Amino acid sequence: MKAFRSILTAAALTAAIAGTAQALAPDFMDKLEAESRPLEDRMRDGARRPYQVMTLLGVEEGMTVVDVGAGGGWYTRVLSAAVGPSGKVLAQFGARALQQNNGQAQRDMASQLGNVEPVFLNVAEMAEGVADVAVTGLNVHHMDAARGVPYMRDLLHVLKPGGLAAISDHVGDPSINNGQLHRVPIADVRAWIEEAGFEIVEESNILRQAADDHTLSATDARLGRNADVFLFIVRKPR
Repeated sequence: MKAFRSILTAAALTAAIAGTAQALAPDFMDKLEAESRPLEDRMRDGARRPYQVMTLLGVEEGMTVVDVGAGGGWYTRVLSAAVGPSGKVLAQFGARALQQNNGQAQRDMASQLGNVEPVFLNVAEMAEGVADVAVTGLNVHHMDAARGVPYMRDLLHVLKPGGLAAISDHVGDPSINNGQLHRVPIADVRAWIEEAGFEIVEESNILRQAADDHTLSATDARLGRNADVFLFIVRKPR
C-alpha cells in the first residue's frame, strides 16, 4: 500500500507544480488509501490512476457526478472521495440490477459512502443536465455501430452544458474480432463520440500499457489487469 501511496503522492505534487491541480476534496488521497476501501480497488489504482483521471476531468469538491454503468463501484468510490460530503455521486446501475437482487449490494455501498445515490434507471431516463461530470469506465466495448452513438447521446443527456465526461475502455485491434476480448477499437469510439455531438477535449495516454498487444482478452490473467486502456475527455457543448 505504501507503494501506491507514493505513486499517488508523486502525481499530486507533479500536478500541483504544473499548476493543473483541481479542487478535489482535501481528504481525497486519504480516502483512496483507507482500509474501508476494498483492497481489490486499491490494488487497481496503479493502472487506473484515479488522481490523474480526476484531475484531467476537472472534478471538484461539491460537484454532482454520474458513474454510468457503475458495476462493482470502483469509480463510484473514487468519485465519492473526490467530491466530498458536499457533493453527490449518482451511481447508475440500470433496471437489471434492481431486478436481479433488489439492488441491495448497491444500496449498501451507497449507505456506507454517504454521498452516493444508486440509480436503477437507464441513462436516458435520468434527468437531463443533472451532472457537472460523468464517467463511463470499461463499458463501451459492449457497444457496436448501431448502439455506440445512442450510448454517447445518453451520456450527453445527463450532463450540464459545458460538462465533461471521461470515456475509457480496453484498446481493440480493428483487424480482429473484439467481441470476445472485451475490447473496442479507438477509432470506432472516437467516431461515436463525435457523431453524438461531443467535443473531444483530450485523448489521453495516461492509461496506456505498451506490453499489451491487444490479442488477449482484457480479462486474461496473464495481463494482470494491466490491459491497454484509452481515455477520452469530452465536453458537452454550451
